[in-house]
Amino acid sequence: MKKILIFIMLGLSATQLWGQSNFSITYAMGLPVGDVKDYISQASFRGIAADYRYNINPTMALGVGFAWHTFYDERPSDTYTIENVSLTGKQFRYSNHVPMLATATYFMEANEMFHPYATVGIGVTYTRRNTDMNLYTLEQEAWNFTLQPEIGVQIHTADLMGFVISAKYLNGFQSGSELHDPQSFFSLHVGFCFF
Repeated sequence: MKKILIFIMLGLSATQLWGQSNFSITYAMGLPVGDVKDYISQASFRGIAADYRYNINPTMALGVGFAWHTFYDERPSDTYTIENVSLTGKQFRYSNHVPMLATATYFMEANEMFHPYATVGIGVTYTRRNTDMNLYTLEQEAWNFTLQPEIGVQIHTADLMGFVISAKYLNGFQSGSELHDPQSFFSLHVGFCFF
């Protein structure tokens, strides 16, 4: 009997917790800036993000955000020099970014359906940059301190589900590793949110 009561209490607590929070999963498109754009000028259509927010009151929420953005570019055959190495051939460039952020969100006054919000994220971004030519791969990695402002809107279409549209700017700061330049880009997100 004791186990059944504990199970029921945990279930009720989880239901109450879920009612005070929301989770979103979005498809992300990226536009590189700064050092990322110098390396890969193409926009990215390879991205996914997940955000969890817990409402501490009707207008404020604290949470976490994770994402994975991949930028890709193909360069024609040429001679490329990186530091003291020169290679000749067709070049394939990849830049992967994985931000891991703590977030604070402010929900503006809204009607029943539209819930605009602004979020600030703070944390780190893991970056891995690969340059592939013939049989050779040059790999660089970095962990950048990151600030990420975001504006968006949640569209409530049902009791437990809706849509989200948002724009983010990932601002990675300079690091002391191989990729010491700031790694930054804009991203547009479209997806689902669950309440």
